[in-house]
Amino acid sequence: MALTNTQSGILYMNVGMLLFTMNDAIGKWLVQDYSVGQLLFIRSAAALIVLMPLIRRRPDIWRTLPKRKGLHLLRMILVAAEVACFYWAVRYIPLADAFMYYLAAPIFVAALAIFMLGEKVGVHRWTAIVFGFVGVIVILGPGQASFSMPALIAVTGSVVLALMMVMTRMLTEVDGLALITYQTFGVAIAGAITLPFFWTTPSLPDFAFMCGLGLVAMAGHFSINHAFRLCEANVVAPFQYTTLLWAFLLGYFIWGDIPTLQGWIGSAIIIASGLYIYVRERKKGT
Repeated sequence: MALTNTQSGILYMNVGMLLFTMNDAIGKWLVQDYSVGQLLFIRSAAALIVLMPLIRRRPDIWRTLPKRKGLHLLRMILVAAEVACFYWAVRYIPLADAFMYYLAAPIFVAALAIFMLGEKVGVHRWTAIVFGFVGVIVILGPGQASFSMPALIAVTGSVVLALMMVMTRMLTEVDGLALITYQTFGVAIAGAITLPFFWTTPSLPDFAFMCGLGLVAMAGHFSINHAFRLCEANVVAPFQYTTLLWAFLLGYFIWGDIPTLQGWIGSAIIIASGLYIYVRERKKGT
């Protein structure tokens, strides 16, 4: 039975989210024995090899870089920092817990856009932003064991991800392939800088998994991009929250991790706040 464009778009979005979560689960497993910088370098180098045929067909892909090189450089740094924060955090905390903190990224984007993009915000959006922050505090659980350095690193990574998203909004004239190429190249450089200090020679299977990080991430990017081409963003965007489900399942079956009740409550608050902001912005745009 043939699928409609909408059904296909939802399928591709879910596949993309699953691929990204699998990618992060592999990273959590590898970061127990290898440095974050080493993972960043090898995964990015593998991704660049995959991108090379597309880059060769686009000799103009580097022409947009010098036009706003300061903004591009800052975005590359943010991408590298965000991935590093995630891998650093999941070395110590369950995969689902890290995803719970990263769910707050759209809330942080909404807040940062007010100051960095000059967006006007009404009482509804401010209320949703405040509730989103409350959700983060609920997950952190002040005064409890969850309020730890790895948790704070994950929250920092979420803020850095939000900053990167705002930078992406400021570079709307640059196409998706160029942005992916720039950020992958930047992360590879950031990882390479650490190699003389934190290198552990990997086994052949581990090296294959490190390369797989880049390949799976690229597949996730293209799957999500294809989802947005097949149907409207308001249909597929909410499915980004399925990452939490995948993270819970992978974390449970691989490491036996079970998120706390306060984690689920905080996540529910963040997701509700994010969806409310999304729906309000969608209505304003129609």
